[in-house]
Amino acid sequence: MRLWFELNWLSKFVLLVEYDGTEYHGFQWQVGLPTIQNELEQAISRFCGQSSRVMAASRTDTGVHARGQVVSFWAKSTVDTMTLVRAMNYYLPEDIAVKVAYRANDDFNVRRDAVSREYHYYILNSDTRSPLRRRFALFIPERLDLEAMNEACRLIHGEHDFASFASSLDTGDSTVRNVHEVGIKTEGDFAVFRIVANSFLPHQVRSTVGLLIRLGRGKIGAQDFHDIMEAETPGLAGPLSPACGLCLMNVEYPTPLGS
Repeated sequence: MRLWFELNWLSKFVLLVEYDGTEYHGFQWQVGLPTIQNELEQAISRFCGQSSRVMAASRTDTGVHARGQVVSFWAKSTVDTMTLVRAMNYYLPEDIAVKVAYRANDDFNVRRDAVSREYHYYILNSDTRSPLRRRFALFIPERLDLEAMNEACRLIHGEHDFASFASSLDTGDSTVRNVHEVGIKTEGDFAVFRIVANSFLPHQVRSTVGLLIRLGRGKIGAQDFHDIMEAETPGLAGPLSPACGLCLMNVEYPTPLGS
């Protein structure tokens, strides 16, 4: 009876969160290590005076950034969303910020209900390094063959088995994913890899970028890329590209958040 009474006074809230992941061991809580989830839960506890577990739409890895991470948690129904944003940002460190807050239906699942995630990977393809951008891009001074890299991107568009691009797998898990959009374009000194899919395997994006960079440098050919993909062997596409260049940009839902 007490649990039912307490739940009636709670609402589910959704936050859009941006963060610089450089100093964190990924999103997910880990004992004795700084994580994004731990910082968010501490801020909620300080503001709301209660403990609440935070769930994320995508569990970013150590050093990975986000502009559009979506998280959910339970808090008192009396909390105002504008006040929630201001209070969270007051208690959060400077490299994490809540951009906006919404109320959500009780049955909303921030991870399961997402229809796609969008990641960008930034490569500073310039003659000289950039001290101001080194935390958010991989520096490669040699010219990359972007045309060849984009040709390879066409191979991974659509629904495929991406086992070769996974660093590790749990027995029985499906390795089939649907890539809705993928490609590389130049933005000034940057080569920006963009990929949108229903979901991703562990380290799939960084493994894909790592293999594309080898192709762009002429270390492998298009047939090698195809053969590695078709082999469906976990870890074969490695090594991973560094985490610094990767950013979670957006998470899409059937109905826009807040509507």
